[in-house]
Amino acid sequence: MSRIIHPTAIVADSVELADDVEIGAYCVLEGNVKIASGTRLMSHVSIAGNTTIGHDNRFFPYSSVSHEPQDLKFHGEPSQVVIGDRNTIREHATIHPGTEGGGMMTRIGNDNLLMAYTHIAHDCLLGNQIVMANAATLAGHVSIDDGAIIGGMSAIHQFLRIGRYSMVGGMSGVVKDIPPYCLTAGGYRSGLAGLNLVGLKRRGFTSKDVRLLKEIYRVLFQNSDPIEQRLAEADVLAEDDGHALHLIQFVRDATRGLTMHRRDQS
Repeated sequence: MSRIIHPTAIVADSVELADDVEIGAYCVLEGNVKIASGTRLMSHVSIAGNTTIGHDNRFFPYSSVSHEPQDLKFHGEPSQVVIGDRNTIREHATIHPGTEGGGMMTRIGNDNLLMAYTHIAHDCLLGNQIVMANAATLAGHVSIDDGAIIGGMSAIHQFLRIGRYSMVGGMSGVVKDIPPYCLTAGGYRSGLAGLNLVGLKRRGFTSKDVRLLKEIYRVLFQNSDPIEQRLAEADVLAEDDGHALHLIQFVRDATRGLTMHRRDQS
C-alpha cells in the first residue's frame, strides 16, 4: 500500500513517515515526528514536537499531539511523546509532551482507546489496553497500569497511580491512588466500592483468584488497624499468589495516599 497524503495537509520536511501512512485533509505535522506503518490520520490532526508513533494507530479529527504542555515550568526543553501500536485516539483528544521535571517523556503503550476530549497531560505514563471515556482528564505525572478503565468526565490529580484492571466510575474526582483490581464509585472525592468483578472475569481471573483478592481487599481497605499490621496480615493470606502480591506491593509503595473503601471516606 502506498503512502497517501491529502493535498491540503502540511507535512514538514523533518517528518518521517512509513510508506503506507495515511495523512488526511488539513492535517499539520511539524517537528521531529516519526510515524510507523499502518497509522492513519483522518483529518485536521495536529502533531508536533519530538513525537514517535508506532504501527496501526488511528487519529480522529482535531486530535492534538505533542504541542507545548500546560505547565508554567516548561521552558522549551526537547521532551517527547512516545505512542505505541494499535491505539485509537478520538476527536479533540490532547496529548502533551514531558517536561524536565518529570522525566522528559509522555508515553502511551499499545491497544488503548482514548475517547473524545480526553486529555493526557505532561509526563503521564500509560500502559496497554486502557480505556479513557469521553472528557476524562489526567493531570501531569499520572501513571495508569494495563487494562484500567477511566469513566467519562473524571479528573485524576497529578502524581497519582491507577492500578491495573481497576475501573474509575464516571465523573470521579480522584485525589489518591486507585489500587489494582478495584472499582471506584463515581462522584466527587469518591471511594472504593469493592473489586472490579466484571472486569476481572473478562480478564480471565478464576473464582479462586477473586476469592483471595476479596480477602486481601477486606484486610487492606475495610479494616481500621494500622497499615503495617494490615499489610502483614495480607502477606500471610497472599502466600505466593501473583495477583495478591501485586495488590499488596501497590499499597506498600503508596506515597500520596490510597483511595479507601467508600464508607471510610471522611
